[in-house]
Amino acid sequence: MDIWSRLSAIVAALQNSSAQLADKMQQLIRSMGEARRSVAFTAAMIALSAKMAKADGVVTTDEIIAFYDLFEIPEGEERNVARLFSLAQQDVAGYELYAEKLYQLLQDDPQTCVDVLDGLFYIAKADGIVHEAELAYLEHVASIFQVDGYSFNRIKARHIRGQYDPYVVLGVDPEISDLELQKVYRQEVRETHPDRLIGRGVPEEFVRIANERLAVLNAAYAQLRAERGL
Repeated sequence: MDIWSRLSAIVAALQNSSAQLADKMQQLIRSMGEARRSVAFTAAMIALSAKMAKADGVVTTDEIIAFYDLFEIPEGEERNVARLFSLAQQDVAGYELYAEKLYQLLQDDPQTCVDVLDGLFYIAKADGIVHEAELAYLEHVASIFQVDGYSFNRIKARHIRGQYDPYVVLGVDPEISDLELQKVYRQEVRETHPDRLIGRGVPEEFVRIANERLAVLNAAYAQLRAERGL
């Protein structure tokens, strides 16, 4: 059974459940054995995207397009994704509960939590700006995910132009030597490879996250090489 079949089963179970949606979702994902991480990542992206879409009070066409662009949903599966998105968006429970339940499923792999935040930023910026309410939402989700301020600032620098600093993007001090800078860059590229994300449980359909992150890393390193005359 692939991830989309499992997602279909979750949607069907949620539609027929009187239990609190976030709790039921967590229970269903916990029962999925080795597929748990992939399903948890997918559910986190869909449910938290749905909640974030309401953060600034406006769900824009750009954000909806970005959502489907990021997911690369197989033909025929759009209905299940849309249904889960709708269920989460309409649920009266706050996003904090969803973030807490999903963090409990992802906490053994902190980097996957960063992957989720990267995806949420990608959607938030689709209309050309990350609104204050969206940024506050993302900061709170990050705190629930136990992502520290330094790591969150690195994510933010990858997505918000006004926050962009190539040293922050690469996670290095401006005083770093040229040789150490090259080593860090190469390590970051290795860690960002799509195969690494898939190994962490991020489904193949979401490698757009890796490609976006790699593009920003390459641009940051190219800028510093130019500034340093390398």
